[in-house]
Amino acid sequence: MRVTVGEICHLMDAWAPPELACDWDKAGLHTGDPNTEVAGVLICLTVTPEALRAAQKNGANLIIAHHPLIWEPLKTLRTDDPQARLCVEIAAANIACFSAHTNLDKARGGVNDALAERLGLQECAPLFTSDKGTFLKLVTFVPENHVDSLRDALAAAGAGVIGNYSYCSFHAPGTGTFAPNAQASPYSGIKETLNHESEMRFEMLVNRPALAPVLEALQKTHPYEEPAYDVIPLANRDRTIGLGRLGVLNKSMKLGDFAGLVRTTLGLPHVMRYGSPNRRVRHVAVLGGSGGSSISGLPEGADVFVSGDIGYHDAQTALMRAICCIDAGHAGTELPVLNTIRMRLRQAWKKLPVFIFREKPFGTVHC
Repeated sequence: MRVTVGEICHLMDAWAPPELACDWDKAGLHTGDPNTEVAGVLICLTVTPEALRAAQKNGANLIIAHHPLIWEPLKTLRTDDPQARLCVEIAAANIACFSAHTNLDKARGGVNDALAERLGLQECAPLFTSDKGTFLKLVTFVPENHVDSLRDALAAAGAGVIGNYSYCSFHAPGTGTFAPNAQASPYSGIKETLNHESEMRFEMLVNRPALAPVLEALQKTHPYEEPAYDVIPLANRDRTIGLGRLGVLNKSMKLGDFAGLVRTTLGLPHVMRYGSPNRRVRHVAVLGGSGGSSISGLPEGADVFVSGDIGYHDAQTALMRAICCIDAGHAGTELPVLNTIRMRLRQAWKKLPVFIFREKPFGTVHC
């Protein structure tokens, strides 16, 4: 089945809408043509020369990375500059590069949910809810025999999700009127005549960042030439969207044992533990990537904080608040989402070749 770069970007954007990204972020498609047919996909945390070589070796012409390829603006394309040279080599190889960064950190099922799930956390909620996660209500009017297909299409585009429930919708019967002009091509009814048609009023909630793909799905799926619809702003906020997650372990355990669990579960050579190894923990806060600067804003209730880039003074701040810390590394806490991305792509395109590249450029020296 043929799939283009643009179609894969669309799937990623429906899952992790770009509007969720922090204002300073650079997520999105950085190189390549959206109309290019995809031969294979390589998934990685960071686009490096090694990742590029792995993509070429495996015949992948699309790289999906968590970290954006281009962060600081490139002033030149001189090949004596390592970052510019990498971009030139990627463009010369006709490889598209797409990134989902802080939008994937915040999204439901993204970086932090993948980390929390890997560690066995239950009853998870965001540590920091997003002010961009507000709801809209989409209302349209459709023949009864098209309700199911419309609901399925809108749900696939991201509509109808309320907490742990998906495909949430409401419909009720009514009567619509319309008078098509001579140039119209009506689905039903007679031109230049006032028609009365039995219709269903159909409603679904939409998170604001998902509105564009949902409306696109509406236009493609609705049988009417000119479907009528309303988009109504709501005060409701999507409490499942935001940075980090706070969850609970099935049972409490000693911090030392939990640190060992984190290390083995994430497949890491080591982790840094801050706090007494005998302290019992159950309520766990996680934040994939760099979490040291977020410690002062952690909500009450966490026994231990699992993240990366936790500095000495960050850990001291946490311990003064009776919160232990486990530094599992920037990459170590983000790697679980790579499998999630692969599963999403495989669900959509079963025969699409998808590869994961896990670079390990850093290590520890034991003397």
